[in-house]
Amino acid sequence: MTSKSAAAAARATVYGYPRQGGGRELKKAIEGYWKGRVDADALRATAAELRRTNWRQLAEAGIHEVPTGDFSYYDHVLDTSVMVGAIPGRHRAAVEADALDGYFAMARGTQDVAPLEMTKWFDTNYHYLVPELGPDTMFTADSAKQVAELREALALGLTARPVLVGPVTYLLLAKPAPGVAADFDPLTLLDRLLPVYAEVLSDLRAAGAEWVQLDEPALVQDRTPAELNAATRAYRDLGALTDRPKLLVASYFDRLGDALPVLAKAPVEGLALDFTEAAAANLDALAAVGGLPGKRLVAGVVNGRNIWVNDLTKSLATLGTLLGLADRVDVAASCSLLHVPLDATAERDIEPQILRWLAFARQKTAEIVTLAKGLAQGTGSITGELAANRAALASRANSPITRDPAVRARVGAVTDADARRSQPYGERAAAQRAHLGLPLLPTTTIGSFPQTAELRVARADLRAGRIDTAGYEERIRAEIQEVISFQEKTGLDVLVHGEAERNDMVQYFAEQLTGYLATQHGWVQSYGTRYVRPPILAGDISRPEPMTVRWTTYAQSLTRRPVKGMLTGPVTMLAWSFVRDDQPLGDTARQVALALRDEVNDLETAGTSVIQVDEPALRETLPLRAADRPGYLAWATEAFRLTTAGVRPDTQIHTHMCYAEFGDIVQAIDDLDADVISLEAARSHMQVARELAAHGYPREAGPGVYDIHSPRVPSADEAAALLRKGLEAIPAERLWVNPDCGLKTRGWPETRASLDNLVAAAHAVRAELPTAD
Repeated sequence: MTSKSAAAAARATVYGYPRQGGGRELKKAIEGYWKGRVDADALRATAAELRRTNWRQLAEAGIHEVPTGDFSYYDHVLDTSVMVGAIPGRHRAAVEADALDGYFAMARGTQDVAPLEMTKWFDTNYHYLVPELGPDTMFTADSAKQVAELREALALGLTARPVLVGPVTYLLLAKPAPGVAADFDPLTLLDRLLPVYAEVLSDLRAAGAEWVQLDEPALVQDRTPAELNAATRAYRDLGALTDRPKLLVASYFDRLGDALPVLAKAPVEGLALDFTEAAAANLDALAAVGGLPGKRLVAGVVNGRNIWVNDLTKSLATLGTLLGLADRVDVAASCSLLHVPLDATAERDIEPQILRWLAFARQKTAEIVTLAKGLAQGTGSITGELAANRAALASRANSPITRDPAVRARVGAVTDADARRSQPYGERAAAQRAHLGLPLLPTTTIGSFPQTAELRVARADLRAGRIDTAGYEERIRAEIQEVISFQEKTGLDVLVHGEAERNDMVQYFAEQLTGYLATQHGWVQSYGTRYVRPPILAGDISRPEPMTVRWTTYAQSLTRRPVKGMLTGPVTMLAWSFVRDDQPLGDTARQVALALRDEVNDLETAGTSVIQVDEPALRETLPLRAADRPGYLAWATEAFRLTTAGVRPDTQIHTHMCYAEFGDIVQAIDDLDADVISLEAARSHMQVARELAAHGYPREAGPGVYDIHSPRVPSADEAAALLRKGLEAIPAERLWVNPDCGLKTRGWPETRASLDNLVAAAHAVRAELPTAD
């Protein structure tokens, strides 16, 4: 096919769309179901209406082919486990008794049964439920959800393309089930899994699917020859099926590398590739393999993970280059739009000049449609859109909001010494033990306590003017008093003030730093019904005044036990924001680090002896390709040290990380030079403690013994058993006892019971130690 006819065939599509609805209707319906206020039929009706609304919006915007199957009550990887019958043994009875309740039990657990492990989806802040597989796993097809949602879209008269997690990525994301040998490789189950995918594909074809998308993002990571061979076999076998739809294999988040020729040669009808800056090498690599003759190419030229307007002229140039490399070139975002908010026009508090720089899911959809039109009909058909786009890009580039000479001068003056503590850890540890006087196995929490309905109402009343600042602060003081009193009665050793005044661990700080913008409706799913509003990092960063000192100092005035100061670290401030794309991330990280350094120093001056700088995003932001990691880790660890290195030796610096694979970054954890690190460990059965020990990590650590992402209350015996596992890897003089993460999302009854059991477990195990009094 000629380039001209390839351009004429250009169509607009997306891989996925935000699930929650404009008013977070899905969150409200699901949580209502959990609390018994919404029945199953009403929940399903809400979900169906949200799907219809999404599809209609996409079609009305000009999207030619809408995705189905991307909608989920909790997580699309969990949906895939249901689709292939990979139900953990401990959950089978619940699933058989009631499929919906069993589904949520796998996601959240019950009092008696632990949930599936949860971790980050590649280098995003979305969390997925990790499949548990073993040599005895037998797969069975259950295509009901995928078929039903396809039929819903077809009934609306739409062209629809089901989207499934591909079989290779599904197995590469899986872990050995509890009780299975740790060296079991789930990929050995591929030949057992492929017939199930074949059955699902046949069912979708029978239901009317012309195309099915199989997502294989795991192939953008470094893969062994055996793993690449598995991809070859998978798409050889699926491609050879006679009773199937056309197959579109999709990758995103990075370049495909050695996997590109594998997929280009596979007997499938199309590939979807990321052509944004992060994966620009895909273009040259595609040309090097001779393109995709006779196949469909879906070009992800609109960044699906950030919120800045697309450079339409640049994207059109990329699309034009691609025309000669495939039989048909369609236009899409680089990945599912799940990772961005729904609609920028809902933001009434952002200045119109700045709002024109932003593109949320609906605006990105419009960009995709514009690009497809320009590709098919020529740039003359979109002259107005191109002119508006150039004006928006120029407005942002020339705005004084984006540059502060004083901030840039301060960053330029940073030296290596600024990012180093004044004494080595061994000397600091002795000074801290003498200063703090803590027992062996000291107990603490990660920071936040339950954000009650009363707190949320008080915050809303303040925004609406129903109460004044004095009334709101009185409510916060009362909450801090209650949190401190509870912790003292429970017997925790190092306390926290509970963060009652904070709406979100990133947003709270962003609202007090220059250079950040806050949204009112920019919700993005983090996991399940947990949605966050990532702030927008638009300009240079500085701290006009102290942000946490007043409330931390107040909490310390209520107790003689040490109260931790709580800050969010520079990498997490970037990772959980929509970060600017007009300068290197390392430069932005140093700006944030210097602003936070001022806060750390002010906390110490005010008498705070323990300061926690959370970096849960350090691992999730790790580049997917090993070759890109050293540069990232160099500036990321430097930024943490730049934040924390200005304190005295006897001030104890903590950090926290959660829900990620830590084995890849143990050296980086060491390089942070924090005195104490707390990490998620309950769902992974203390795996991280073993990883730290294998590395020879020399500092103190608190691998979590209480999984806070489940409503179940762990018994004291259960917490003690995990603590003993921790002691097998980390000596008692360096082991802390704490939950996996903050308690913001939990209720007070379960929090009280769980922390009582945590302290009881610490006391029981402490009494077993030969050095105990």
